[in-house]
Amino acid sequence: VGRHILKIQPHPEAPANGISTCVKGKFGWDFVNSEDRLTQPLLRRDGAFVPVGWDEALAVVAARLRAIVAEHGPDSVAFISSSKTTNEECYLVQKLARAVFGTNNVDNCARYCQSPASKGLSRTVGYGADAGTMNDIERASLVLIVGSNTAVSHPVLAARIRRRVKLHGQRLIVSDLREHEMARRAHVFLRPAPSTDLVWINAVARHIIDQGWEKRDFIERSVNEFDRYRAGLARYTLAYAEEITGIPAATLREVAREIATAEAVCGLWAMGVTQHSGGTDTCTALCNLLLLTGNFGRPGTGGYPLRGHNNVQGSCDFGALHNFLPGYGHVEDDEVRGRFEKAWGATIPPQPGLDNTTMIDAALDGKLKALFVVGEELSLVDANAHRVQKALSQLEFFVVQDVFMSTKAKFADVVLAACPSLEKEGTFVNTERRIQRLHQALEPLGNSRPDWRILRDLARHLGHSWNYESPSDIMDEIAGIVPIFAGVNYGRLEGWDSLCWPVRADGRDTPLLYTEKFHTADGKAKFHPVDFTPPANPRDREFTLHLNNGRVLEHFHEGNLTHRSAGLVSKVEKDYVDVAAEDAVAHGLKEGDWVRLTSPFGDVKTQVVVTGEVRPGELYMPICSSSERVNYLTSTAKDPVVHTPAFKEISVRLEPLGQPGRSPMPRGNPRFGHPTPQAGVRVEQKWGRSDYRPPSEPRPTGAHV
Repeated sequence: VGRHILKIQPHPEAPANGISTCVKGKFGWDFVNSEDRLTQPLLRRDGAFVPVGWDEALAVVAARLRAIVAEHGPDSVAFISSSKTTNEECYLVQKLARAVFGTNNVDNCARYCQSPASKGLSRTVGYGADAGTMNDIERASLVLIVGSNTAVSHPVLAARIRRRVKLHGQRLIVSDLREHEMARRAHVFLRPAPSTDLVWINAVARHIIDQGWEKRDFIERSVNEFDRYRAGLARYTLAYAEEITGIPAATLREVAREIATAEAVCGLWAMGVTQHSGGTDTCTALCNLLLLTGNFGRPGTGGYPLRGHNNVQGSCDFGALHNFLPGYGHVEDDEVRGRFEKAWGATIPPQPGLDNTTMIDAALDGKLKALFVVGEELSLVDANAHRVQKALSQLEFFVVQDVFMSTKAKFADVVLAACPSLEKEGTFVNTERRIQRLHQALEPLGNSRPDWRILRDLARHLGHSWNYESPSDIMDEIAGIVPIFAGVNYGRLEGWDSLCWPVRADGRDTPLLYTEKFHTADGKAKFHPVDFTPPANPRDREFTLHLNNGRVLEHFHEGNLTHRSAGLVSKVEKDYVDVAAEDAVAHGLKEGDWVRLTSPFGDVKTQVVVTGEVRPGELYMPICSSSERVNYLTSTAKDPVVHTPAFKEISVRLEPLGQPGRSPMPRGNPRFGHPTPQAGVRVEQKWGRSDYRPPSEPRPTGAHV
């Protein structure tokens, strides 16, 4: 009674969304009341899970982890937080690792997507986060989107960009492998060969310098290392870029002119940039280009890596990282570490710990004995999923804290029943660095508990006096330790109020960064020369097709939440792979036919969708596939700087299975729509039609006000 969720209603005063929501945010809540929600802790006994009380479950977890640390040392255990949990809960996960167990082995899912972007920004301008807000993106005279189908992955922001392009003359340049919606709306669409974005970005930068179009005054005043950067661009001629990327030199020449002469440029990018062997360097190249043209520190400018999960930004901001404490103080910094040690009454190791990918390596090597995972479905979202699942099976002790019996939970020794966001209080940080409140709407289902309470009670079982009575208490502790959150408290986040960090102690926040100086030791940004890294798994005679992968509008990542919403499933209900018409003909395929995709690391079976979005020789498969997971095809190749897996570097062969079927894409899917560009809804035109009939009743029967 009282738990039925019809929809989530947006509000004009909401600082980020306004009147807009993503279809998932409005209608994707069926999972909250799903019959297969976890409602009590589970303990594995004799190979089967049995329900137990909270005291017993937490006592077992505490005893086992304590025993493993006593025998093998603190670095034999590791912790992974979730981008779906709150800032306060991410903070407690890393505090549990560091203050209770004495290890920096802690991470979150940013490792799989946005760590390269954060590193590229920190190399050049300081903070590993968006330079401004969505208002700045709207203000830009030119928006450059690289490796992002923003309309699908960030639809609220995409709606703003579409409006500015259509009504206010904003220029749009898009670089992507697929001719998706944002590409079709672009004034210039670049279609590079897979994994080659860095080459054309560097070539555009060199051409700008060759023409004398760089913002010399800005560079001399605010940026170091220009001469070293210019020297590093020597081989990146437009001719070389055309050879490597396939983009005509004349097109790149025009792109260089547009970027150099635009009044204000925002650069946006996402996983199409980050999930490559050279992801960090490509992100860095984008930052270099923006600095070269003076596009930081002014309204309508800056670099914007678009965060994919609701709190992947906050997970990093609040310290769930192997090398940074909350607020991005490095664990190797004695002053920073000392501040937390004083507040926590604990000793923190002075060296970085394991990250998500190296945790798997350590588990396979037998060095990592225990793992505590909150939410993150690493058994499916990490690369080379067969290898990851083998690693989980080899752990001596594995704890999962989640809302469902997920794939990873099936490997666990203890499963702790947690709550989704509608059943708890807390805060999230969106892609703008905007801290926003969430309020409890429902009571926890059954005997499940909010993540913060589970973590607090586990610490108490381990002998630590964590006396938080609410998430507000946790935020107050954070504000007292972390300078960039000094002015954050729940009183300042009431109603629709929000704060973009850094937040001064008096509550003044910073929607736009770098207006006075950059977040570096001398206050200046820095050019960081980067070079091209070829893809790790190129196509060859056996594996002749490139397999791209990413999101669809209707589903979150692996689908654990949205696959339980019937309305969303009705839009995308089956696994599929996008195939170009030419490749379909070459393989004798029609829409709906079953095929097997095989890489050197695994194979999957799926159905064909014939589309013009992909080129011949390239395929696209959603990462939210319900059964046939794309990560059964991915390798262990990763970015050498931040260890993000090269998810986008997959070569496969396609084998028709001779099994026809109906199209896996329902006709009601938005991809079959026909957008009609116009200034707005023209109701007067509708009313004036000869066949128009006004409603017979002023209010439809059964309507509610």
